[in-house]
Amino acid sequence: MRCPKCSSLKSSVVDSRQAEDGNTIRRRRECENCQYRFTTYERLEEKTLVVVKKDGTREQFSREKIFNGIIRSAQKRPVTTAEIEEVVNRIEQQVRAQSDGEVESDVIGNFVMEELMDLDEITYVRFASVYRSFKDVSEIENLLKQITKGNRQKKQD
Repeated sequence: MRCPKCSSLKSSVVDSRQAEDGNTIRRRRECENCQYRFTTYERLEEKTLVVVKKDGTREQFSREKIFNGIIRSAQKRPVTTAEIEEVVNRIEQQVRAQSDGEVESDVIGNFVMEELMDLDEITYVRFASVYRSFKDVSEIENLLKQITKGNRQKKQD
């Protein structure tokens, strides 16, 4: 592994442990040339996943796009970055488990919506308003009625 400080290719692993998501190994390394310590992450290389968009175009699956979309929807909400990272991990696992290399963008959007419903209702509504491209206020009202109906049922259980 190349040292970020002196670019030497000789480093040794000082500490190694599993990262929080269980799919990544975090390694602390020390450069043998300049003794600079740095962190690297090792994760399983998954096969490429292609997303088929509504217009038929295809693009490579991106965790970052999902993460950034949720971050925008969760602005000024009591949702932590760690919670969002966990949601993105679960969504990626669901997508990879369900697909054979290609997945429809609608499938990913529905996974995101399911996760956000449990995470934070306001974040869910914000995401839904962009994802579903609401045409008027009545569509948002219907969504809010579904949420409040679902909350009443949860409280009764």
